[in-house]
Amino acid sequence: MPIGTELNQIIIDIAAIMIDELKLEDVTPETFDPDIDLVDEVGIDSMDLATVALVLRDRYSVRIDEDDYPKLVTLRLISQYIQTKAIC
Repeated sequence: MPIGTELNQIIIDIAAIMIDELKLEDVTPETFDPDIDLVDEVGIDSMDLATVALVLRDRYSVRIDEDDYPKLVTLRLISQYIQTKAIC
């Protein structure tokens, strides 16, 4: 699978996890803007991100370091982080 296609699938998968875990409404995994600022525009806080990080750890067998949370402000950045950590 080409890397761009793989990243797009990770974005959709993580969007579905975020929508489910955070009970987001009026958005689907396919319509979730991967570049929207999750903190400033969606209102996700550190507790929300910690919740999502636990689910992502189980799903992808990747640990998200708490020190990295401030850098992971968009769905695309989270997906790239997961993709990079999964390859290592």
